[in-house]
Amino acid sequence: MTANTTSEVAQNLNTSATAPDADRSYDPRLAELARRAAAEGTVLLTNDGVLPLSPTEPVAVFGRVQIDWFAVGYGSGGDVNAVYTTNLLGSLAEQGVSVDAELASTYRQWCNAQEPPTEEWGNWPRFYPEMEVDQELVAAAASRARTAVVVIGRAAGEDRENVLEPGGYYLTDVERTLLERVTGHFESTVVIVNSGNVMDLSWAEELGVSALLLAWPGGMEGGRAVADVLTGLTEPGGRLTDTIARAYADYPSAANFGGQEFNNYVEDVFVGYRYFETFAPEKVLFPFGHGLGYTSFDLSQARLDSVSVDADITVRVRVANTGPRPGATVVQVYRGGPADAALPRPARELVAFTRTGAIAPGETQEVTVSFPRARLAAFDDDGRTGHAHAWVIESGTYPVHVGTSVRQTVEAGAVVVENTEVVEQLQEALAPAPDVPFDRMTVTRDAEGRVQVGWEAAPTATVDLRERILAHLPQAVEPTGDVGIRFSDVVAGRATMEAFVAQLDAADLAQLAYGDVEMNSPLGAPGNAGAFGGLTERLRELGVPPVITTDGPSGIRVSAYASLLPCGTALASTWDTPLLEELAALHGQEMLRKGSDVLLAPGMNIHRDPLCGRNFEYYSEDPLLTGLAAAAVVRGIQSQGVSACPKHFACNNQETNRIYNDSRVSARALREIYLRGFRICVQEAAPHNIMTSYNKVNGQWAHYNYDLVTTILRGEWGYRGNVMTDWWMRYAPDPNFPQLKDSATRVRAGVDVLMPGGVTWSSTRAEGHDDAVLAGYSPDDASGEHLTLGELQQTALHVLRMAATTPAARAAAAD
Repeated sequence: MTANTTSEVAQNLNTSATAPDADRSYDPRLAELARRAAAEGTVLLTNDGVLPLSPTEPVAVFGRVQIDWFAVGYGSGGDVNAVYTTNLLGSLAEQGVSVDAELASTYRQWCNAQEPPTEEWGNWPRFYPEMEVDQELVAAAASRARTAVVVIGRAAGEDRENVLEPGGYYLTDVERTLLERVTGHFESTVVIVNSGNVMDLSWAEELGVSALLLAWPGGMEGGRAVADVLTGLTEPGGRLTDTIARAYADYPSAANFGGQEFNNYVEDVFVGYRYFETFAPEKVLFPFGHGLGYTSFDLSQARLDSVSVDADITVRVRVANTGPRPGATVVQVYRGGPADAALPRPARELVAFTRTGAIAPGETQEVTVSFPRARLAAFDDDGRTGHAHAWVIESGTYPVHVGTSVRQTVEAGAVVVENTEVVEQLQEALAPAPDVPFDRMTVTRDAEGRVQVGWEAAPTATVDLRERILAHLPQAVEPTGDVGIRFSDVVAGRATMEAFVAQLDAADLAQLAYGDVEMNSPLGAPGNAGAFGGLTERLRELGVPPVITTDGPSGIRVSAYASLLPCGTALASTWDTPLLEELAALHGQEMLRKGSDVLLAPGMNIHRDPLCGRNFEYYSEDPLLTGLAAAAVVRGIQSQGVSACPKHFACNNQETNRIYNDSRVSARALREIYLRGFRICVQEAAPHNIMTSYNKVNGQWAHYNYDLVTTILRGEWGYRGNVMTDWWMRYAPDPNFPQLKDSATRVRAGVDVLMPGGVTWSSTRAEGHDDAVLAGYSPDDASGEHLTLGELQQTALHVLRMAATTPAARAAAAD
C-alpha cells in the first residue's frame, strides 16, 4: 500500500523523503505499530492535570520543532530514506485540535525562511536556532488560549557527543526566554522535549511547568504518536530507562567521560540508578523507571511464592486502577542485597518487569512476575567470597521490592540464602592491564552505619594470554579437495558443513574472512552497507550466496524508501517486549522486500553517560532491560528468515575518539553491566551475527580481543554465530605472536569478517583488501606462531553457517 495523505495534510505533516526512486510503498501494519510504540515510549514526567488536552479548548503551540521535528538521530543508525515523516503541528491539526492559527502561521512562515542547519557527518546540528518571541506575541496568543504547548528539540548523532553548552545539554538563552514568557502568560504550559539524549531538565522545576513530556525520536509516525498522547487518544506509556539527575556533575561517570585516550570506569557496577539509589538519592530529579499515565495505580498484597533453591523466584502483586481512565502500567521488580556482603552491592537492582494489560477504572489485575534465582548473584573478580571469577549468591537476606519505578515500590518479602551458592564458576578473563591500574567505587559505612562511597584498587590481569590461545587452537577438518559438495546440499541437509569446508583451499577460506571491500556492494540492493560470504566466482559456483547487510536500527538504510522506526531509547521506554518483537517481525518482512539479509541492529550499548551522542540508538543504563529488549528485537527479525546483528560488542559508551579510545573497566563491571545485556540477547535469541566495537577494551581493540570474543562470547556463552567488525578497523601487530598482524590477529581472536572489507573507508575493489590472513597462515607450522588451518576453517564455518540462513540459500536448497 502507499501513503494516503492528501497534499494538504502532507504539507502540515512535513512529509519528506530523499530516495531517488518513486516507490513510496510501505506496510500500514508496520506504520501503525511504529505509531503505537512511539506513543507507548513517550514518557510523561510531570502533569498537574492539564493533559490530556481538552478537545474544546484552543491551544497555542510554540517552538520551531513543532514543524522541524526530530524524527530520528543522525548517522548510520538513522540515515534512512523515510517514506514520509510527521511533525507535531500537522499531526495536531490532523486530529482536529484547535491550534491557534495565527501563531501557527507565524511559525510556518518563519520556519520556511529559516532552513535547518546543514547535516554533515560527525558535525550534526545539536539543535535548531529558535525563533525569538516578544512579550506582545506571547500575550496576544494568551488572549486567545489558556493552554500553551512549547516544544524544545535536541538532535543526537553518531561520531559526535552532546556537550555541556547552551544548545546541547542546556537550554539556549532564546529557549529560556521563550519558556519564561510563555509560563508567565498562560494558565497552563505543557513542555515537550523532543530529544535523542537526556538533557538538563532542572528548569522545569524552576519555571513550574504544568506538564513535562519526553518525546524520543519516534520515526516516521513520531509526530502523530505525540499528538495521540497529548489528546488522550493514547496513554503516555513510557517509563524512564535512565535516571535523570538534577545536574550533570551528579552522574557517577561525569569526571571520567570524554577522555581522548581512555576512560577509567571508576564507578564500576554503580552505573545510573545503582549509584543514585545507593549513595545519592537526593540528587535524582526523575528516578529510573518513572513515568506517568492518565490514571493512577495502587499496588497491594505483594508477596513471594515459596522460594526454592532449584526454582525461579515468583512475585505476585495486585494492581488496582484508582483513577478515572482505563490504562496500563509497568510492574518492576528490584532486589536488594545483604548489608554485610563481601561484594559491595547496589541498594537496588532490576531483576524482572512486565507490562500489565489495560485495567478499567476501579478494577484490579493480579500480576505474576518470575525471575531466575541466578539474578541474585554478583560476580567476584578477586576471590573475596572464596570463589574467584565466579557468579556467587552470598549468604544473607535479599529483600525484593515491586513497584512502578525504582522509588515507588512496596516490599514483597525477602529471599533468605542460608549458605553461599556458586551459580557459575568461570575463569579470569578481560581484567584491566596491570600497567594501567585505577581505583574503583565501592561501599563503605561511617561510624553510624550509613552508606558512603569508598574506593579500592580494581583487580588487574594475571593470565598469560598467549598460553591460553595456544592451548585452545581449534582442530582442523581433514582437507578433501573438491569432492563436488554444493552449498545447497548442506542447507538441504544432504551434507555437513564440515564436509563442505573440507573441500575449500586456503584462498577460499581466507576470502570468507573479508567483506566485499567497500560499502554499496554491486552484489546487493543499491545503498547496502556491504556484503560478505559468496563474493568470488569460485564460491558462488559452489552455491555460496553473497550476504547483504544494511544499516539500522531505526530503519533499513538503502537507496530505496523504507520505514523509519522509533529510536532504541523510545522502544525500550515501552518496557513492552512483546510489542518490540511484533514490530521487529514486520520489520523483518520489510527486509525481505528491500533485499537485506542482515540488519545491523539492535544497538545495545549501555547509557553510561547522558552525553554519549549515540545513546538514542541504545536502550538503557540497565543491562537487564537492554538485554531483554534486544532479545525481543532479534527474535522478531529472525522469525522472518533474515538476521539481526547486535552491536557494538563491547563498551562503545562514547563517540569521542571512538576508534582509539580505551575503555578500562573491571572484570566485575564488565560481567554485571557491559556484557550482561549481550549475554542475555545471545542466550535468549541466538542472533546469527554480532558486531564488535571500534574501541579498545582494557588495552586491546575489540576486533582483536581474544578473551572478549573467544573466551567469553564463544566459550562461556556458547555462541556459534558469525562475528564481524564494525566498518573498518585499526591495523596493528599482534602483541603475542610476532608473525601475525592485522586481520590475522582478528581471525585468531575469533572475529570472522572484516567489514566492509577494505583497509579504509575510501577503499575500492580495484585496491583490494589486506592479505594478512593468507600471509599469516602456514600449513607446515604446528607451533601456533602462524595461523592454522583449523582457525581458517573455524572462521569459514561461522560465516557459512550464517550464509545458510539467508533466503537465497534456502531458495537454492529448495530447487
